[in-house]
Amino acid sequence: MPVRFPIFLAVCAFLATVLACTPASANDPFLLNDYAQQLLRKGEPEKALEQLQQAYSLFPYNETLRRNLAEVYTVVGQQRMAHGRYEDAATSFDGARELYPEVQRYSILRGIALYSARQYDAAVVELERAQGLGGDTPDLLYVLGRAHYDMGNLTDALAAWDQALVLDPGRKDIAAAAEKARRELSVEGGMERGFSSRFMISYDGDERSQLADQVLDILETAYNRVGSDLSHFPVTRVPVLIYTRTDYRKVTKSPDWSGGLYDGKIRLPLGGVTEVHEGLRSLLFHEYTHVVIHELTSGNCPTWLNEGLAELEGRREFSHPLTELAAAVNRGDLLPLSILEGSFSSLSSPKAILAYQQSYSFVDYLVQTYGWYKVKDLLVALGSGMTISASFESAFHDLIVDYAGAYHEWLEHVQKEYRR
Repeated sequence: MPVRFPIFLAVCAFLATVLACTPASANDPFLLNDYAQQLLRKGEPEKALEQLQQAYSLFPYNETLRRNLAEVYTVVGQQRMAHGRYEDAATSFDGARELYPEVQRYSILRGIALYSARQYDAAVVELERAQGLGGDTPDLLYVLGRAHYDMGNLTDALAAWDQALVLDPGRKDIAAAAEKARRELSVEGGMERGFSSRFMISYDGDERSQLADQVLDILETAYNRVGSDLSHFPVTRVPVLIYTRTDYRKVTKSPDWSGGLYDGKIRLPLGGVTEVHEGLRSLLFHEYTHVVIHELTSGNCPTWLNEGLAELEGRREFSHPLTELAAAVNRGDLLPLSILEGSFSSLSSPKAILAYQQSYSFVDYLVQTYGWYKVKDLLVALGSGMTISASFESAFHDLIVDYAGAYHEWLEHVQKEYRR
């Protein structure tokens, strides 16, 4: 069949236009490199990485392309870290490390990303490899110590932090971490240990082994229920420590009213307790909920939401009347959100009780009104680094409700429920 020349010419003109708009030739590594630099200046490092990967595959012996590719891998990794994508960040830093296996910086960055992804064993291996490449630095030793600490290796953590302080005696964050680890080691050094699939428990003596086993069983149940509610199941084994009340105060420096704590490890003051009762079961669900929230938000969570969710899960096991909340509603002296967003540790016992009850009630209202999936969206938004107000906008945008609006709705709800 003969070609219709007008159609043929139109196709040619279209192809010429497309080619003229193409940013770089697919076969010219240096044009691809130049286009990658433009994308970087526009703030599009992921797209720049694609261009440089292609350029380097075409000319793998060019040092400029290799150096630029390694640096863009690093920029992409740092961007992924900022958005809480730690495993992806580790993969990106690994790309840079493979190009320059002798450069310490890439191994340190990968070790930090692996630690942030809670892959502690892999982080230790990578950071020790970095030590062999360029010696010790305070930052390297700090993260190495954190990895050892979170695995329960207090002696190794202290060794790393003490060496870091030799290199930089002014690092207050490292000095504080070392002091805390020393307090813990003085109490925990002789503890027995037990394990389940997802938890590691430390306790004093054989007489506690039965209680420890019961605690592990309940925490496994909490793992499944809280994970189902929030659609998140941590993969790293969680440390759990059972103390006497005196040792708990010594280690945690917590207020007198504190009945448990999660600071990367679940810490429980259970002196004199021989078996699990309803209150302890509730406490275990409460503290485990903090584990899930911390992973979802990377620690960026207002206290009312953190404690409110923990109370919600705990109260499903054992609940008691919201007496202080009802009284505060009728007195007209509910705690403002500005207080509930911050730490409760400085509050007096009566105000702490009200803070927990108020937080629980607000969170329960959100779950009952908008559903668990919206609360999960809120936590994920916080995990990306957003403020609580911006996170509400992100999670509830389709429902046209913001942070202040949701709080006002809850205030109206409790007024109707408790006002006499």
